[in-house]
Amino acid sequence: MKQSSLGLSNTVKRTRKREFLDAMERVELVALVEPYAPQSGRRGQQPFAVSTLLRIHFMRQWFKLSDPAMEEALHDVPAFRDFAGLSHWDEQIPSESSILRFRHLLERHKLAEQILATVNALLQAKGLQLKAGTVVDATLIAAPSSTKNQSGERDPEMHQSKKGKQWYFGMKAHIGVDADSGLVHTVRCTSGNVSDVVQANSLLHGQETDAFGDAGYQGVDKRPDAKQDVCWHVAMRPGLRRALDKDKPLDDLIDQLERTKARIRARVEHPFRVLKQQFGYVKVRYRGLKKNTAQIVTLFALSNLWMARHKLLAMGQVRPQRA
Repeated sequence: MKQSSLGLSNTVKRTRKREFLDAMERVELVALVEPYAPQSGRRGQQPFAVSTLLRIHFMRQWFKLSDPAMEEALHDVPAFRDFAGLSHWDEQIPSESSILRFRHLLERHKLAEQILATVNALLQAKGLQLKAGTVVDATLIAAPSSTKNQSGERDPEMHQSKKGKQWYFGMKAHIGVDADSGLVHTVRCTSGNVSDVVQANSLLHGQETDAFGDAGYQGVDKRPDAKQDVCWHVAMRPGLRRALDKDKPLDDLIDQLERTKARIRARVEHPFRVLKQQFGYVKVRYRGLKKNTAQIVTLFALSNLWMARHKLLAMGQVRPQRA
């Protein structure tokens, strides 16, 4: 017996949460996690299905919920229970401890990177990543700067960084995205004081011929880790571009070239918009880089599915299925 048969979740309105969850129900990731999950049949309480816990883990990311808040939401929101496969009225709801243990399992076995790789393999199979060029960029993720905590100090793995005339405290998420589709293929996370250009060449997947970056990546092609077969197209420094005289044919041509490079670089902003606006991730949730990196990599994997959802559906090759 399901809640719908009891009239507990009947509604004619397709809320944004339901539309979002229906759209994201597209990819099979259970097989990736199952080898590391506890097996049923042992004494005591039986573990929840991996598909249920994985869906709950994703909902935590999408809706900015802590472990206790996620447990409460499962009790309060029928759409969340339906998505998690907990639609039976007498079905047990995972506690915050179960949700926490599953998150630790993913972190312990570094499965976030494998989730991103699996999602990208699916998208590549659908022809949604061309691998001809890569756009690189980084964004600052704020961390609490207060020392009013048990240790009496700020997170030692987070550092200050200056952007323009403003100082920020936190970490950086460096990404490499496909220049055509705008989908993320590589993620690196560092402290906030690490320069963007230091991580630039590690954001290339190795099959591209061209790479694009803003003015902060000047000199990237001269670094020791630079790849010889990649042609970098880095933006001109703003001061030099403002000094161009567009009445001169050569300067006007240079300005047009900079505009073309800027249009290509704009692709890298789309994943950041999804991360910060759609998923609301603007501040780190945990102390230390390891846990936050796992969450950020997972979010970028989910952002790829979010950005490609309409194309996948239009192609008629992906049907709704339980994870």
